[in-house]
Amino acid sequence: MGISAKDVKELRERTGVGMMECKKALEESGGDMEKALDYLRKSGAAKAVKKAGREIKEGAIGSYVHFNGKVAAMVELGCETDFVARSDDFRALLKDVCQQVAATAPLAVDESGLDPALLEKERAIYLEQVKGEGKPENVAAKIVEGKLAKFKKEACLLEQPFIKEEKKQVKDLLQDAIQKLGENITVRRFVRYQFGE
Repeated sequence: MGISAKDVKELRERTGVGMMECKKALEESGGDMEKALDYLRKSGAAKAVKKAGREIKEGAIGSYVHFNGKVAAMVELGCETDFVARSDDFRALLKDVCQQVAATAPLAVDESGLDPALLEKERAIYLEQVKGEGKPENVAAKIVEGKLAKFKKEACLLEQPFIKEEKKQVKDLLQDAIQKLGENITVRRFVRYQFGE
């Protein structure tokens, strides 16, 4: 099956990935644009894992203040080189992450940043809720773990659904940027302010 240059160009414009990789993705997916996008995301995830160990020495701090002036966020986003840190794509990613933090009030970047005491407190609350419903112990334990997993997903920035595209998580946004920019990129830390808190 021949892949048209128009399709390759469209995929490149949608993803920012090189022409040859776009052509290969279209060939692997039989010319189906959506399957090609999935193929690129999966291959991008594999590349991101390979880049994860590389040292992050550069980056930038971005900020966002909501239009009402009552919520603000600052995010430190790290990368490998100042060339990438100054790029428009990196700056756009930084802005998106700042808006995500302002909108969703995460507690930590990932699960490792969550306070174990907070997790135990949440577990105890969920256990009391489930006990009040009279569930059998083995069922109750599964329900509690499910509720705790949901809490972690809401509390951890990288696990949250991206506010501008609910089907993607914030970590997918980072992986897409890693694939496009060719460098390891991480959210190092963030802070969120809300008027009156």
